[in-house]
Amino acid sequence: QVQLEESGGGLVQAGGSLRLSCAASGRTFRPYAMGWFRQAPGKEREFVAAIRWSGGRTDYADSVKGRFSISRDNAKSAVNLQMDSLKPEDTAVYYCAAQTYYSGSSNYDLNYDYWGQGTQVTVSS
Repeated sequence: QVQLEESGGGLVQAGGSLRLSCAASGRTFRPYAMGWFRQAPGKEREFVAAIRWSGGRTDYADSVKGRFSISRDNAKSAVNLQMDSLKPEDTAVYYCAAQTYYSGSSNYDLNYDYWGQGTQVTVSS
């Protein structure tokens, strides 16, 4: 069993930055990929970013390209999401997720096996 715990959410003004972290605990952790998703009130959960654990290949939603950066820390079994130039439309609950083996695109939430509890990000205008 793997537990994921997010941290780093909060309230920030438009144009500001936040850094989210996700730490994995439990059994030896070497997933196929880690991802971040978000869900705003009244909207469906959407893909934000993903990183392959081996090799570090990254992928981003068009809405966050050039503003967000995903990275991993293999030694700490952690993944981070640096969010810069935040906009009010980035306001959402952000979830960390682990895709433990290749089961399809890492952009698709149903291909992930473990999820964190979520952390709120609020961007004021």
